[in-house]
Amino acid sequence: MRKILLVFIMLMSGIVSAQTAKEIIEKNIELSGGLTNWKLLNSITLQGRLTLGINDHYPIKIFQERPNLTKTVITINKKETAIEGYDGKKGYAMNYATNKLQEYPNYVAESFDTDFIDWESKGFEANYLGKEKVGEIVSHKVELIKNVNKTLYFFDSKSYMLIKEVKSDESIIYSDYRKVGSLMMPFRIESSSPKKDSDYVILLNKIETNKVLPANTFKF
Repeated sequence: MRKILLVFIMLMSGIVSAQTAKEIIEKNIELSGGLTNWKLLNSITLQGRLTLGINDHYPIKIFQERPNLTKTVITINKKETAIEGYDGKKGYAMNYATNKLQEYPNYVAESFDTDFIDWESKGFEANYLGKEKVGEIVSHKVELIKNVNKTLYFFDSKSYMLIKEVKSDESIIYSDYRKVGSLMMPFRIESSSPKKDSDYVILLNKIETNKVLPANTFKF
């Protein structure tokens, strides 16, 4: 009888966790603008300053368009230089050994939407892992799993904004949320990795949504 009760409790615990994770994700989507408005977002342009290391600062522009088009441009010596992107067929990234942009056959383009938009239909499993502090902020910790890939999301327990994302090779901190149209977006993005060779901070000063981008925007 004790074993049966234990199994039942474990099963119920799993169900409660799944429901709680779903509720937290839905709350984030709702309070950050709503699912309809996120799905109506077709393009985004971000402008600001990129900081690498301590003293390396560069103006940066990031262009993104559905379904997965992207281009990142930085300004070096008053000249705009594309350093990464995907044109719909091929991926590109800067080879800093040769200081040239090159094509990467195995480049994996990220989805325009975050994984937790329609996460269930995408085949993800969501688990609630309890509360945890991120700096001084108490957050809800949610894990999304698909196949062998796991990503941890930390949502502010008061505002439900995403404040941290942890992947196998990168941790990203999001802060300074401001309203852009109908959506709440972070104006500070800080990335760190175990190797520390690709750490960066982006401070945005302008975000534009659903802007009609020129046809050559994603050409390399």
